[in-house]
Order: sequence, then structure tokens, then C-alpha cells
Amino acid sequence: MATRIGVDIGGTFTDLVYFDEATGKTVEGKVPTVPSAPEEGVVAAITGHVPQEIIEKAEFFLHGTTVGLNALLERRGSKVGLITTQGFRDVLEIRRGDRAEMYNLFWKQTEPLVPRSLRLEVTGRMLGTGAEYIPLDEDTVRAAVAQLIAAKVDAIAVSLINAYANPAHELRVAEIIAEAGFTGGVSLSHKISGEYREYERTSTTCIDAFVRGRMANYLRRLDGKLRELGFKGTSLITRSGSGSMTFAEAEDRPFETIMSGPVGGAQGAAELAKILNIKALVTADVGGTSFDTALVIDGKPQVLFEGVIDNMPIQSPWVDVRSIGSGGGSIAHIDPGGLMRVGPRSAAAVPGPACYGKGGVEPAMTDAAAWLGMLGPGDLASGITLDIGKAKAALDSVGQHIGQDAEHTAAGVMRISSAAMANAMREISLDQGLDPRTMTLLPFGGAGPLMGTLLADELGMNQIIIPPLAGNFSAWGLLGADMVQSTARTRVMDFAAGAAGAMDFAAGAAGAINATLTDLFSALETRSAAHADEAVKSARLDLRYKGQEHTLSIEVATQGGALAEAEADILNRFVSEYARTFGGTMNQDVELVSIRANTTVPLPQRQLSYTPKRSDGADDRVMDVYSFERQTRLPFRIIPRGRITGKITGPAIVTEDTTTTYVDADWTITNGSAGEIILERIA
Repeated sequence: MATRIGVDIGGTFTDLVYFDEATGKTVEGKVPTVPSAPEEGVVAAITGHVPQEIIEKAEFFLHGTTVGLNALLERRGSKVGLITTQGFRDVLEIRRGDRAEMYNLFWKQTEPLVPRSLRLEVTGRMLGTGAEYIPLDEDTVRAAVAQLIAAKVDAIAVSLINAYANPAHELRVAEIIAEAGFTGGVSLSHKISGEYREYERTSTTCIDAFVRGRMANYLRRLDGKLRELGFKGTSLITRSGSGSMTFAEAEDRPFETIMSGPVGGAQGAAELAKILNIKALVTADVGGTSFDTALVIDGKPQVLFEGVIDNMPIQSPWVDVRSIGSGGGSIAHIDPGGLMRVGPRSAAAVPGPACYGKGGVEPAMTDAAAWLGMLGPGDLASGITLDIGKAKAALDSVGQHIGQDAEHTAAGVMRISSAAMANAMREISLDQGLDPRTMTLLPFGGAGPLMGTLLADELGMNQIIIPPLAGNFSAWGLLGADMVQSTARTRVMDFAAGAAGAMDFAAGAAGAINATLTDLFSALETRSAAHADEAVKSARLDLRYKGQEHTLSIEVATQGGALAEAEADILNRFVSEYARTFGGTMNQDVELVSIRANTTVPLPQRQLSYTPKRSDGADDRVMDVYSFERQTRLPFRIIPRGRITGKITGPAIVTEDTTTTYVDADWTITNGSAGEIILERIA
């Protein structure tokens, strides 16, 4: 075990959880986010909730943030120049020659991160085999670099065709950039991604260059402030593909942290699923600004190997988290057709919902919940006490346009919000052939437990698990983020001839795979030499039937960095996974496309210990709260989480420091074995 501090920055609140190795105690805290300076919110959370002796003896600080993601979405990053192979200047705009939304007549292509005037071509070309076809013309490189320096770019992205197969030309371009005296960031595509697909690799390289400066400056400021507080341990940030990396590595590979924020919750859900032996679980992370959902199957979050942000692909491991602009701060408004909508615009941390009394006047989802009584007495985290009068005034400003009073307007806001969230959950589950009705719902975040029974009703689910530390669950998930590194290389080659059973394997395939794995693991060891001896190695092979475009990634057993199982077993697993995914198989040759290597340095284990606060007090109170099951107000018991004993039948409001659980009629509440509470629908 090791004492550690985890901080997750959201759009409205910054959440903290720390684990004290000496006492086995886990403590949570929540403060408002500071959008203009996120690191200030981190400092406020630590100084407000962590004793000085804990700060000084903590071995790890683990962080989840959306700084990189917000830089992309808001287009507030570096001014980037792109150097590419002659003929590939417009690949960012040509893309795949298709439309992201085929039937949307108003769809517009996302503006490239690099304008055409800053996308420059150089002469030289490598083949996919790695052989040089046209030598690099260094004079064209020098001219391009001089033009970009004159344009005062902050960063240069270099993406030459087939550089993944032979990076010699890219490395020489980097030398010429340095010789020209350029002091900004330089992103080389072969270091960013070892995979083919020129558009995706170029997009990833440009994204890395775009967020590099902002991410590096943020991490340096934050680490400096941590040291000022007395922290002496290792600073880690979560990766988009789960696990964590050091701040120094994140500065070198910032594109791997784009989805750092939502990953903590998925990691925590996977850990809890293993503890509780839950086979299929879907998460509902409801914050102040956004809603995130992910699947956890057999104790593992679902990982993709390419993500998309604002229609821009990123070649990087990626926990499959679906996000929409719907949360506690989402604002209700009337659209041009006269219908009420909720989100994606948010009141965020400033000014916040009207009921916070901080200057907000537009009705947010939190205002609707407050008016309906769903938040109980109204004492929230960070010392916020709800102003119900201001919530009603905000709701009336929208209700008058649709001819409804505050009660019906508020109920409509909650229904619209829950329907939008449920649609995202259907996409992530039904798209994979999984029925959400057979799964367990895990809601968390500041407003997740508030929405639990509404989401279960929308999806026909019958069991809900409210986890320990539910309001800060993403921060708790950060505490278990092992240090992970990954890399990949495209090696298109024959793997097996014919269907499974033929077992006619390509000569030399295993040897080529092992040689590539040796190179990949060597590169990962160089990247993190300090932890090389502790790293656990794993690998995956991307396989497909010949003639197909996309692949399935199959995990393979390794020993000492080499394959440790027969090709026949790998092939059979591919065929089984293909049949499960697509409902059938093919009598075609199977080919290998990419080889993936992964190293994991496990953090010392920490306990899941949780004792809810506010476990003492007067007898339960009763409030009239709106019931969506009965569509009227009913007497709801107000129960502190620490006072739940036996089986309690709803309706009820369960209160705790950082969140509120709304339990409608026809649901029961019981304590679980790991500090969770279990909600079950009455048959």
C-alpha cells in the first residue's frame, strides 16, 4: 500500500479523494472548479481537505483533467505548421472522402487544426516496405521550415508518408528544424503512432502539436504548486486508454491524455465490478457539465485503438466512453420550433445554476431537481445551500413560453435530460449487441445517483449500485491507475490460410511478430527506464480476414516479451471473437495488420474502505418530493447514507457529503458488502 492523493477536475466541481496508508482511511472532498486556472482548484481541494502530514508523505498524486480536451474543443492551442510529403498537403481536409453524418443536409466538416497556408510539402518518399523510393530533398525542407518560422508558428508537426515503416526522412527533417534554430515543439508522426493510415496518423500528429504547449505549461504549473505544498512523491496523469503516465511523459506525449478526465470513473467501475463479481455493468457519470457512460464487461472497461474528438481521429488506445453535453448545469431553453430543450450549453461553475445564488438566472437541471425536492434539504458540497425561490423564477422564465407552471416545467427538464442520457447508454450497449435490461447500472458523479432511478426506468433496468464515495468516484478510480505505456507498429503480413481448423500458418509469421515485439518493448523500456524492471509486459495482434478494411484486436499470451502460445490458439480466439461480433465467420485467409505492445507498472494496492459521514443525527425527516413513478408529490424519507440498515422501501432521499441519491417509489435500498448501496426494483 502507499498513501496517495487523487484529484479529478470537472466542469463545475473539482473532486478529491486521498488514501492514508497508515490508517487505511479514505477521505473525500469537493470544491468549485476554477475554469480560468484549473490548477488553483486542485490546490484549493488539497489544502482544504488533506492534512499537511498526508501531503508530505504521499507517494503518488494522480490526476484526471480535460485541459487537453478543452483545448481541442475550444480551439485554444498552439499555432501549428505541418510538413508533409508532396501530394499530401490536403489530407486533413480530404479525410476519407465521406460525411460523418450522411443524411444531415446541414453537416459541416470540422475546420482542420492547421490552415492550408501552414501545410507545406517536401520532396521525398518512403514505400510501405520501408524502402526509400525518392530521396529526401533537404532544400525543400529548409525552405518549408524557414516559411513556418517566418509565420511564427508555436509548433511543427511532421507527417511523412509511410514514416511508420522507415522514419529516416522524418528524423532528418527534425534535425533540419533544429539547425534552423526553431525552439517550439516538434511532433514526429512515427513517434506519435507506429501505424499506417496517413490521414489518421497526420491528424494525431497535428493534435499532439496543437495541445503540446498548453498541456506542458499546465502540468508544469500544477507540479510546481504541488511541490510548494510539500508534496515529494510522483505526479501521474491518467491516459485516454486507462492507466496513468508521469507528468514528464505526458508533456512528451500529450495526445495520450485527451480523454484523461472521464477515464477515472471507468477504471473505478472496473475495479468495483471485480470486487462485487458483476459481469456486465454500464456506468452513468453525471457531472455539472457533461454526462459520460462506459461499459465494463468481465471487470474490464472496453478499449478502442482509435478515438475521435470533434470529427478528428486520434490513433491511441481509448477507453470507449461516450459523452454528451448533459449534466447538472445544463440549461433549459426554448428552441426555434417552440419546444423545450436541455443542454448542451451549461451554467458550469460560473455563474452556476440559479439556485446556487451566484448570479445565474437561466434554469439548469439542478434548478429543476431543487424545485421538485429531489435534492432533499438542499445542503450541497462546498457549503452551497440551495435557493428554491431563485430556482422557481428561473423555471418560470421558460415555463411561460410553453404554458406550464414550475412543477411541470421542472419535471419536463428532468425527463428530457434522462432521455438524452439513456440514448447515449443505448448506443454504447446496443451497438455491441448487449441488452441494458440485463445489466447493472452504476451511477456516480455529483448528479449520477440523483438520476439513477430515472435512467433505470428509461432503460428498463432493475438493479442499481451506488458506489462508495459516489460523488467523487472518478477521483477514487484514479487512485488505482497503474502506470501504463503502449506502442504499436503496422506489419501487414499473412497469418493463416483458410478458415479455422485448416491451421496452415504463414511461414515465419511468429518469428516476425517476436522480432517486432522485441523492438516495441525496447522502445517502451527506453521511454521509462526508471520502472523497466517492474513492468509487466502484454501484447495484442490486430487480425482480419483478407480483403477487409478493419481489424479485431486479440490479446495474446507473452513470456519475456515474446509469444507464449501457439498460432492455432490465437486464430481460434480471433474466429470466436469475429463470430460474436458479427454473427458469422468467413472462409478466407487471415492476415496480421498491427502488433501492439503494452507495459504495466502496478501501483501498490490500496483498500476500499469507506465510512459515510453524517451517520449520527436526529430521526429521519420527511419531505414532499415529486415522484416520477406516481407523477405527483409524495412523502419521501430523508435518510443519511450512514443510517441505512436492513431493507428500506422507497420513496426516499439518501444524503451524503458529495452527492444525493433519489430513490423513487417501487425501489428498495440495502447496504452492500463493499460500502455500496443497492437499489432494486420491486417486482
